[in-house]
Amino acid sequence: MEREVIIIGGGIAGLQCGRDLRLAGHEVRVLERARGVGGRCATRCFEGQPIDFGPMFLHGRALPFVQAVAEVEGAVLHAAWPHQIQGQGQPCQLNTFAATETRVTLPAGMNTFAKHLAAGVEVRLQTCVTGISLEGDRFLLNTDDGATFACQDLVLALALEQTLRLLGTLETQPELASIQALLGMFASVPCLTLLAAYPLATQAPDWDLLYPDDSESLQLIAQDSRKRGEPKYLTLVIQARPRWSRERLELPQATWAAELLKEAAGCVGEWVLRPLWQSPHRWRFARVDRGNELARPVLTRLKAGQRLGLAGDVFAPGGGVQAAWLSGSALAQRLLTEEQR
Repeated sequence: MEREVIIIGGGIAGLQCGRDLRLAGHEVRVLERARGVGGRCATRCFEGQPIDFGPMFLHGRALPFVQAVAEVEGAVLHAAWPHQIQGQGQPCQLNTFAATETRVTLPAGMNTFAKHLAAGVEVRLQTCVTGISLEGDRFLLNTDDGATFACQDLVLALALEQTLRLLGTLETQPELASIQALLGMFASVPCLTLLAAYPLATQAPDWDLLYPDDSESLQLIAQDSRKRGEPKYLTLVIQARPRWSRERLELPQATWAAELLKEAAGCVGEWVLRPLWQSPHRWRFARVDRGNELARPVLTRLKAGQRLGLAGDVFAPGGGVQAAWLSGSALAQRLLTEEQR
């Protein structure tokens, strides 16, 4: 029987869950607070040139995930980028460069994967859900612009802390209390990020990614422009370490952006201090802390028969984009399988 499903969160987990449910014949609507889909698979353009400022590339060993990414127009499997890697610092995901991982780059930007998953799914952008309540056998969702949505099945595909905040708006009941207690054991880590563009003629080093060995602030510096076929500008993406980011999370963007630029200049060269253009971004919930993941997504049925599902990178082993995709797909299959019983 066709059911109505609302998914809160237009990142990779929510979009994949919605895609599978739509293909199975369900009426699906995705509510996303941002101006575009993708969540942390984020891309900006500077005079038409894409710059990724979440994941720099996609990687994974789960064949269904790799196949899903390969379907994106222009996807480059077994990508040469990053080919030149400098420094012994640790990547965000421990198995990033393992021999068993397939690396994929998307020359048009990482968010083309999200746009691919969103094709055919009804997505309402710039819609921020502020609270959830129950009325009969349905969920009622309230938004910051006064709109109300109703559904029988609800999926929360958000950052961990955002999921907990919305769960806290529901009336207390045993099923929710146990989920909240479980999720309260985990946490996301922040990442302050700076994008910067320079003249293409700039004498830059020959690495694609730099993982600084001794910097207390820098997680990585990526020459994003080396992924592009015919770039107009040399572009750097500078990402900070979690602890450093957490300590400065509430400071003005200009303050920590200047610190990042100065530290990057010390690693790369004084020319880094003179960008043509720069744009800071504050990732409050960049990823789940390493090793803090569950084995599968959560699905529970409430007292009046409503079904509540939770998906995201915390709900599959390994973390990262692959985990988010796997959790969204697994949750869709659990919803469909339960209906057939």
